[in-house]
Amino acid sequence: MKQLELKQLIKLSYEICEMLAKANVGNILLAKKTLKDLLREELYSFALYLAGADDRLEEKEKKVIQEIFGDESFLYDSLASRAGEKAVSADFADKLPESLKYAVLADAGHKLSPDPYKGQKAMIFYDTFKLLGQTILVQNPRDVSDITGLKFTLYIDRMEKFIKELAVWYPANQKIYRPVSPVESDFETVEEKSDKLEELLEKLNGMIGLANVKHQAGSIVNLIRVQKMRENQGMKVTDVSKHMVFMGNPGTGKTTVARILAEVYKYLGVLRKGQLIEVDRSGLVRGYVGQTASRTQEVIEEALGGILFIDEAYTLTVNKGEGDFGQEAVDTLLKAMEDHRKDLIVIVAGYTDLMDQFLESNPGLRSRFSNFIHFDDYTADELMEILRRNLADQEYKLSAQAEIKAHEMLQSRVANKPANFANARDVRNFMEHAIANQASRIIEIKSAGENKELLGTIEKEDLPEFGTIN
Repeated sequence: MKQLELKQLIKLSYEICEMLAKANVGNILLAKKTLKDLLREELYSFALYLAGADDRLEEKEKKVIQEIFGDESFLYDSLASRAGEKAVSADFADKLPESLKYAVLADAGHKLSPDPYKGQKAMIFYDTFKLLGQTILVQNPRDVSDITGLKFTLYIDRMEKFIKELAVWYPANQKIYRPVSPVESDFETVEEKSDKLEELLEKLNGMIGLANVKHQAGSIVNLIRVQKMRENQGMKVTDVSKHMVFMGNPGTGKTTVARILAEVYKYLGVLRKGQLIEVDRSGLVRGYVGQTASRTQEVIEEALGGILFIDEAYTLTVNKGEGDFGQEAVDTLLKAMEDHRKDLIVIVAGYTDLMDQFLESNPGLRSRFSNFIHFDDYTADELMEILRRNLADQEYKLSAQAEIKAHEMLQSRVANKPANFANARDVRNFMEHAIANQASRIIEIKSAGENKELLGTIEKEDLPEFGTIN
């Protein structure tokens, strides 16, 4: 999955290169190489830099580099001759990618107009380098030395610092750059679209717990499907409102369900693209009059054809004092929901009580939403099943004693919910700490590297106390 995501990012980065070249940003047309070739070589060199950090290139590393770059791996034939040698020059780590400088210049100087990437071209380059590095590092996790990890961190940190200095850095929750669209030809027949739809509905129904959510979401989907049947028969159809309010505590699957529904609506023919754009207050609200409306409109444009998911939406209206522009975002959103009724679905999410206050904050707000779905907290048994599945996804399992202890800990957690109780997020943090504890326990065992059972088993003593998890 990560390699697919990486290839999509590389493709998107190449597309940006071509647009920057067309605009002749930084007089790139006078350079000896095209910007695309420059980026390609720098990405390739970065892969070699990390893969060759231990002065050798393993076959697995060579193979993954070839898979990533494919036919564009114009230097691949030289990999074999580089085994046992430094893959790139010694001063490589001290230099920023030249290609990144052009992207930063374009973002900081607003060199593209219109800009389909919303000023986040440098962020796309940064994410591409970062994901490429992570992909190379995980090829030999047992052999990743401190120096290899340090090289990766220092290089990425240098890129991050440069982007921040030029004020074109976007935190994760503000990234809204245009996603790579799925290949439409993958599901171009009616039968294939139907199969994909059923697969998505099975995925929704296969989620742990959430009986109420599955029932309500299924009812909405069934209503839409029947309306489509009536339309095909030339009968009158009901205009079904698809905007939703998701209410519940953190970690109850709200974002995951929204993501599945976006795809479901695409294969039902309700949405053109089926992408999910996720934002919160920080991704919409700015500090001056007019900026918030402009920013919110940009996010809406990115979401057209898909779903706009606003997490913790109540924070937009919790402060109505002078100098707060959350209401400006709400007003812009309301207008867009009316202007793009057939091309935009909005899902607002947050704590139950606070979402009620949010909906009452504006006379026209509640009337825009007709579907209210409550996400219940998970039971201890459901959290235990989530833990088992998450561990299995990472090729881990609990020993018999660890299974008993983990269940007891989750029962206690649910029975005595703290103020920061976060459902599945608690389980994820719990799992990550357990895996880290297991690594610390077995790292000194000489035979660990040849013992799959040992490497894949979480023992009772590996389980962390919830009070120690940040």
